[in-house]
Amino acid sequence: MTITLVKPIGRSHIHNTRSIKDLPPLIIGGAVFNYIYTSDPAGIPAYDLLDLAFKNGLLAIDTSPYYGRSEELLGKALKQLDGKWARESYFICTKAGRIGEDEFDYSRESVRKSVLRSLERLNTTYLDLVYMHDIEFVNEEEIYGALKELRLMKDEGLVKNIGISGYPVKLLYKVALQCYTNYANTIGPIDAVLSYSNGCLQNTILCDLYQDFFDKCGIKKLMNGSILSMSLLNSRKTLDFHPASQELKEKIAEIAEHLKINHNDLELADLSTRFAYKKWLFGSPNGDEKFNNLTWNKDCSIVLGVSNIEELEAAISNYWLVKDNIGNVNDKDQILFDEVKDLLGPKHYNETWKSGLAQNNNN
Repeated sequence: MTITLVKPIGRSHIHNTRSIKDLPPLIIGGAVFNYIYTSDPAGIPAYDLLDLAFKNGLLAIDTSPYYGRSEELLGKALKQLDGKWARESYFICTKAGRIGEDEFDYSRESVRKSVLRSLERLNTTYLDLVYMHDIEFVNEEEIYGALKELRLMKDEGLVKNIGISGYPVKLLYKVALQCYTNYANTIGPIDAVLSYSNGCLQNTILCDLYQDFFDKCGIKKLMNGSILSMSLLNSRKTLDFHPASQELKEKIAEIAEHLKINHNDLELADLSTRFAYKKWLFGSPNGDEKFNNLTWNKDCSIVLGVSNIEELEAAISNYWLVKDNIGNVNDKDQILFDEVKDLLGPKHYNETWKSGLAQNNNN
C-alpha cells in the first residue's frame, strides 16, 4: 500500500476519569529498545515517536525492565515531554519478574523492588498497568505469590491495574481463571492479559479463548502483542533469537517471496499488520467477519513495536485503511489471508514453539 493517511485514532487530550478500557487500540511497544532488536537503542527517536503517537491518540506505552534500556530511554523522553503532555493524559504499562534471558525473580520482595525502580525510571508516581512478565518460566505458586504483591501495590495506589503476560495461551487462561475463582480475595480478577505471536497471520490461537477470558475470568482488556511474531512475518531475515522451528522460518520466507512475485511486490509485514488490525481490533477475534462500517472493540488492543517515524506513520495509515476499508482493502486482503493460510497448511498454521517450563506448555 502506498497510501499515507495519518490522523488521530483516538482522543489526544487529558481525561482524568479514565479506566483501563480507555487504553487506545494501538499501544507503543518498548521492546524495540532492547539490544536483541537494535544495535543502538539510544538512537531510536523516542521523543519524536511518543510526541507523534500522543498527537494521534495513541496515548499509551508498554515496556519492561527486561527490555534493556527501554524504561530508562522512554522515561527520559516522557520527562522531556512533560510540558506538552501531562502525566494524567497517557498510560504507562510495564512488567516485573523477568530480569534476563534466563533469569526470573517472582519473589514478593523482588516484585515490589522492580515496581519501585520502574516508577523512578519512568518519572512517575504511579503505573497504569503492571504485568508479571512471561509467567510460563516459573511455577504457578510463584505466579500467584507475585500477583498477591501486585494486588497489594494496587491497593496502595502505586499500580492502577495488574495483569499477566506470556506465550502459552492456555496457561494464561488457567492463571486468569484461578485468580478469579480460587484467589478471589487475595488477588481477585486480574485486569489485563497480554499474549504475543498468538494473534497474527500465522497463528490465531488467542482468538479461540477470547470470549472465555472475559466471561469466565472477568478480565477487562485482552492485549495482542508482536503481530509480526517477533520479526517472523516480514520479508527480511528472521532475527536469530527467534524460537520458531527452522522449517516454519523457511516456509514463511517462501510465502514472503511468493507475495512479492505474485502480488505486485506485496510486503508480508504490511499484510500481517492489516490482518491483526482487522481480526483483533474490529470486533471479529471470535470469528464474526465484516468488511465495512467497522467499529473498534474496546476490549482489545495491540502492542505495536515501532522504531522510527516512518514505521509509526505506516501503522496509523494501515489502521485507517482497514477501519474505513479504503479501496476495498479488506475484501482484497481476505483473499490473500486465505491464500497465506493455505500456503502454511495444517502443519504450520497455528504451529507454536516451546516457551518456559515444560509443564506450562499446553498450547
